[in-house]
Amino acid sequence: MSITNQREFFGIPPDVAYLNCAYMSPQMKSVGRVGKEWLSRKSRPWEITPDDFFTEAEESRRLFAELVDGEAEGVSIVSSVSYGISVAAANVEVGRGDSIVVLDEQFPSNYYVWRELAKENGAKLTIVPRPKDHDWTRAVLENMNEYTSVVAVPNCHWTDGSLLDLERIGERAREVGAAFVVDGIQSLGAHPFDVEKIQPDFLVASAYKWMLGPYGAGFMHVSERFRDGKPLEHNWVNRENSEDFTSLTEYTDGFQPGARRYDMGERGNFLLLPMANEAMRRILEWGVGNISESIGELTDLIEAEAARRGMEVVPKDRRARHMVGLRIGGSAPDDLASRLAEENVFVSVRSGSVRVSPHIYNDEGDIERLFDVLDRVVPGTHSA
Repeated sequence: MSITNQREFFGIPPDVAYLNCAYMSPQMKSVGRVGKEWLSRKSRPWEITPDDFFTEAEESRRLFAELVDGEAEGVSIVSSVSYGISVAAANVEVGRGDSIVVLDEQFPSNYYVWRELAKENGAKLTIVPRPKDHDWTRAVLENMNEYTSVVAVPNCHWTDGSLLDLERIGERAREVGAAFVVDGIQSLGAHPFDVEKIQPDFLVASAYKWMLGPYGAGFMHVSERFRDGKPLEHNWVNRENSEDFTSLTEYTDGFQPGARRYDMGERGNFLLLPMANEAMRRILEWGVGNISESIGELTDLIEAEAARRGMEVVPKDRRARHMVGLRIGGSAPDDLASRLAEENVFVSVRSGSVRVSPHIYNDEGDIERLFDVLDRVVPGTHSA
């Protein structure tokens, strides 16, 4: 079901065409109010009880699990994608001669740790070349074999939204015995995700993009087979019986149940988690599928307008509904994003692709403004 424009929930001025959610989402008004309320509590620390270190965190697990059709027991609270990916790297088995599969031009947070792990273990980092037909699924499957120990990929490529069929890739990963690690930061909240169908071993996302939350908060869903692993930190809160502040020095070898052992230190953030929870509640009210469909109507319009101007576009059947990449070619000025910004039109340029990422606060008028400016600042892009 398509959602009517929801700009009223955001503080975006009427003269701004913000088409850059893949960079950072604008903050909803309700999320800002929650942040101010919780920020003020630090002025009154006597009102912060031991229970407050746990209640919002457990609500975060419940909401994130619902968002991805997973289990609350499998949810860990992390600070960033790189933190979660590092947890995954610390718990997978990689031997000499093994292969770790990543994508060409994959985002660094899901690349550097695997490169280092491959060096440390005498493994090979297999970088899947960008396919000319945008079929990343086929390309990844062709680079997986019996030597593959880890497949670490996104749901869609961060530069242009080109989509991967994670269900097929996950099935193949299990066939060859590889750990399956998914960076979901550019999809969760705007693209439906089903943990039960896809079965990732580690699914990680930060909240500040499509989950419409604050910077510095993130979540990770861990499969059952990895819930007894090694955490990055040995903090007090992820240990057994940490709810009892009077017995914290009765040191224990036990951890909190489920994926809680992987929680970052100070996970019970009295500012960020309440804000992230408010954003997830709103997303769940709208419905991720409805969000995806609504944004898709805009990206379909962008694809059509770009094609009329002879731009290369990731086609609808090869991309996520919430993001589209335009390759304008040599005629595009180096400072294209800045020129657009001068006209209050905001997009990103990533690896030669003009990445346009609208949300349900955008409408057709914003798309018209984008192409009006492109027609003026890029030679030869007028519609046919």
